[in-house]
Amino acid sequence: QVQLVESGGGLVQPGGSLRLSCAASGNIRSIYTMGWYRQIPGKQRELVASITSGGMTNYVDSVKGRFTISRDNANNTVYLQMNNLKPEDTAVYSCNLRLALGGGAVWTYWGQGTQVTVSS
Repeated sequence: QVQLVESGGGLVQPGGSLRLSCAASGNIRSIYTMGWYRQIPGKQRELVASITSGGMTNYVDSVKGRFTISRDNANNTVYLQMNNLKPEDTAVYSCNLRLALGGGAVWTYWGQGTQVTVSS
């Protein structure tokens, strides 16, 4: 019904930048909250950033001033611009979308995850 495709992860040096994308396709009526989570092995998954349908954003304290979440409603896509990356940002990043299907049912979908590695 709905597919989420992530892109943009990779290896970057400390201080560098990456831009993650998550594009949704399928039988979508509307998308409510879009977010990015990350998980480090052995640790709990944490919400990095989220954005509502009205454009309100929220960030975990550790990324404030460095990461920016945005959305393109016309293309059902959410982005995460990550600047001044630090080694502690190394994790698998996954997008999370809460959306309404064509028939009206509301579901939450996850992307497949993309590895971000910050290392010199």
